[in-house]
Amino acid sequence: MKLVQGADFWTTAPIPSIGLRAMTLSDGPAGVRGPRWDERLPSLNLPSGSALGASWDEELAERYGVASAVEARRKGVDIVLGPTINLHRSPLGGRHFECLSEDPELSGRIGAAYVRGLQANGVAATPKHYVANDSETDRFTVDVRVDARALRELYLAPFERAVEAGAWGMMSAYNAVNGVTMTESDLLESPLNDEWGFDGVVISDWTAVRSLAAVPAAQDLAMPGPHTSWSELGSAVRDGIVDEADLDRKVLRILLLAERVGALGDQQPAPQAAFDGVSFAREASAAGSVLLTNHGILPFDPAVARSIAVIGEPARAPRTQGGGSATVIPERVISPLDALRAAVPDTQVRFAVGAELSHTLMELPLAQLTNPVTHEPGVRISFADAAGSELFADDRRSTALVWFGGDAPLARSATLRVSTIFTPDTDGEIELGFAASNHAAMSVGGSTLIEGRPAVEGMDLGAAFLQPPVLSAHVAVRQGVPIELSIVFSIDGDDGLPLDALSVALGIVPPRGDADALIESAARLAAESDVAVVVVGTDTEVESEGYDRSDLNLPGRQDDLVRAVIDANPRTIVVVNAGAPVLLPWADRAAAVIVSYFGGQEFGPALADILTGTVEPGGRLPTTWPRALEEVPVRDVVPVDGVLNYDEGIHVGYRAWLRANTAPAFVFGHGLGYTDWSWTSVERDGDDLVVTLANTGRRPGKNVVQVYAERPDSAVERPVRWLVGFAVVTAEPAERVACRIAIDPRRLAHWDDGWNLEPGAFTLRIGGSVEHLPLSLTWETTEAMKEVEDA
Repeated sequence: MKLVQGADFWTTAPIPSIGLRAMTLSDGPAGVRGPRWDERLPSLNLPSGSALGASWDEELAERYGVASAVEARRKGVDIVLGPTINLHRSPLGGRHFECLSEDPELSGRIGAAYVRGLQANGVAATPKHYVANDSETDRFTVDVRVDARALRELYLAPFERAVEAGAWGMMSAYNAVNGVTMTESDLLESPLNDEWGFDGVVISDWTAVRSLAAVPAAQDLAMPGPHTSWSELGSAVRDGIVDEADLDRKVLRILLLAERVGALGDQQPAPQAAFDGVSFAREASAAGSVLLTNHGILPFDPAVARSIAVIGEPARAPRTQGGGSATVIPERVISPLDALRAAVPDTQVRFAVGAELSHTLMELPLAQLTNPVTHEPGVRISFADAAGSELFADDRRSTALVWFGGDAPLARSATLRVSTIFTPDTDGEIELGFAASNHAAMSVGGSTLIEGRPAVEGMDLGAAFLQPPVLSAHVAVRQGVPIELSIVFSIDGDDGLPLDALSVALGIVPPRGDADALIESAARLAAESDVAVVVVGTDTEVESEGYDRSDLNLPGRQDDLVRAVIDANPRTIVVVNAGAPVLLPWADRAAAVIVSYFGGQEFGPALADILTGTVEPGGRLPTTWPRALEEVPVRDVVPVDGVLNYDEGIHVGYRAWLRANTAPAFVFGHGLGYTDWSWTSVERDGDDLVVTLANTGRRPGKNVVQVYAERPDSAVERPVRWLVGFAVVTAEPAERVACRIAIDPRRLAHWDDGWNLEPGAFTLRIGGSVEHLPLSLTWETTEAMKEVEDA
């Protein structure tokens, strides 16, 4: 029975007698953390899912999978929990950054490529979250009501493509679909197993298995473990409550998975690829950066731009990833400010913060901390039992500490003490605090400064764990004068989290400056400079696992900052450091606008490459960007009485915008480069399209050929148009290139108790976005294509 439950938080049960070792699982959508959340074990931080989707590049996505596999093998991980292939149903979805796009064709093909790259290197992929986990509010309990057609054509479609790519794992979601929680849903059997031929392991999202009803429902592995909901599994089999054959199938699948990853008998993982992950992260960040507008300023010539004003908090402290369980700790992050200074060493580059963004707790800088035991930089941690006896101690180099299982004896501990000597770098008053869901007492110089339990509001337990609330107080400090800091956290289980999970932090709440003065100072700097680069973005209070967004505004005074800088210097480039759409009310006034998403640890160098023209921004929007929240067609992410109705049916994303006949700020598929293109011709060759383009500009470039189908006279309800294929092309100046795009009949079919291909003619439109479609062709369905009706 232990094989079908986790042995602990991150591993499966070993059975040495049959040559089965434990398999290790790890979060991995934007880098592979490994089983320990530890700053001493850094990970390659890749661009976020929305940045990968923005590349529209299957070859790049496959190498993204290779990079993840290399990291996994380095950290002893067998099973990566990714990619995240839920859809961007609404821009208000809080975990939007982790998913790939709003379109099932784009998400399916990019996700499938990731799966291939990962598994070619002997590491299992686990596409998630199956299915309809497209928002975060009440995610553990929400019942998503969606009709069969939308479920098949939209939400299941990317998972089907992942199975076609050979996925060895699949993660079942927390939510229910049409009244049944996913770990107990018939959807795990049909279509996943019986129609698609999935032969891998269905792994539950952590704690998503709630009862023995998940056993006959083709839920294979309950995580984490040992799982209390299945603790009586043995007696349930003996009493005939559970069919032993259901367990046999699960065991066989888990053993097959072990064989595939080299965990059974003499099997070994596939040979590991040689791969430069850091260089790839830089390339992928640029490939997923979208140039929205460019009025001739980019790329700028450093010989002309002799002085550059770099403005905005994210320019100095960028967000490289979204918040939540997928967080990794990179070894280094080079900021856009430092990267640009390195890229143009002969140019004067000056910085102004302009507008404060984050007011959440900031870690104490390692350089200002002294471990009171080792006298090295860092902190001392100590776990003790109820009698005060030390059970475990460690020396850490961070004041943000997370345990998901691991070596620390959390289940046996009553307290955690964190101690350090902090040397301030300023005179005056600072606001010290701690973040936790636990009761704690914080002492400064031996005297209690704060005691209490921060209140958890407006987020689920997962979000409260990963971004716990803060208690803080002001304390007077003197520059260079050390002070002893100590904080004792109670480990009592009253936070509702597993006893082998704990998240705490010690830090400083950033001081709030005069907002108007900061903006005025930034505008003055911009006026004195040849070029201004303003980096704006979201913070962890806006985009994270565990909660959705209430609006699409940039937080704080960032819009006011951008307007003031543009007024001061019309040669202003705005860079958007956000994982999901935000409103850009000033976009038509900026000299250029770039969306860099959460670009991973190499976001800064990649941005410098784009600005200086070393590389071209290669991205195209994977999601529609609106002008105003009230114009967004699908805004409903909050359940009513536990139910979230997908009333829009098949009209999601750009499909919904087209049906509403409303123009967004920037359409799906949009993106500019640094060269010009001529769309020459399109021809049909069997079941393929052959599209010819010419690079008519002066620089090498990338384009994304997008193919959309239309059927305005259809006998069934359809979108105005929908994506049925795409391909990336590159060309040198004056070069003509042709690309071949297969048109799968399933992309033209609709679901009606089976896949049906309507006979007659479809119009295929080809171009560079859902609106820019200069080429077209009438596509008559053939007899061979009509076989889809019987599939």
